[in-house]
Amino acid sequence: MKEVNDLVSVIVPVYNAERFIKETIQTVLDQTYTNWELILIDDKSTDDSIKLITPYLKKDKRIKLLRNKTNLHAALTRNKGIKAATGHFIAFLDADDLWAPSKLMKQLAFMHKNNCAFSFTGYEFANAAGVPNGKKVHVPATISYKQALKNTIISTITVMFNMTKLSKKDVYMPDVRSEDTATWWKLLKVVGIAYGLNEILSTYRRNQLTLSSNKIKAAMRTWALYRQIEELYIPSSTYYLCHYSYNATMRRI
Repeated sequence: MKEVNDLVSVIVPVYNAERFIKETIQTVLDQTYTNWELILIDDKSTDDSIKLITPYLKKDKRIKLLRNKTNLHAALTRNKGIKAATGHFIAFLDADDLWAPSKLMKQLAFMHKNNCAFSFTGYEFANAAGVPNGKKVHVPATISYKQALKNTIISTITVMFNMTKLSKKDVYMPDVRSEDTATWWKLLKVVGIAYGLNEILSTYRRNQLTLSSNKIKAAMRTWALYRQIEELYIPSSTYYLCHYSYNATMRRI
């Protein structure tokens, strides 16, 4: 296979992320694949996020900062980054999460090998300090729309899109709760399947104190997506929610 040298646009929404943003920027700087642009979009932070980001802008021209005039929340903030992206590939990272140094290189090579438009990888959970807790999420080789309705296994920080095969309209996120899941479902209707790279290449921080309440809220948001966005009937929504709940529980125990 020929050498890969595609520009990858890494999109990071930032809101009051002063505690983690330096680590997150560093995780991109540490990538073994170097042809990237890092687009940070500040969503009207009230902490020192901007102050911490500013020195990086002067040191590395690959790092760019956009600023929202008002607080737009995650979906519209990511969409602003998508609009500004110039790469042939787009990847998402959240302002408190981390990547393995080989993440971009391995995933880009994987996408070229499979000639795919949409890919995702395995990941692991960590505490607030970024220390992995031993729980790893392994992903299937492929996932279809109907399979994704049952299993929200695709993590935003593991996703990569080939923008030579997709339009920006395809990947813009709807302004709803659980906008990422709604986007994956929308895209799977377009591309048919997404390809999973079953390697642990990302680290997702989670707060143990709010985990139980988050499970309930996540299930309620998923139900709303079934009914309001996908317009599924109650029996179908119930069927998919049962599978969703089982799979979500298994990922976290």
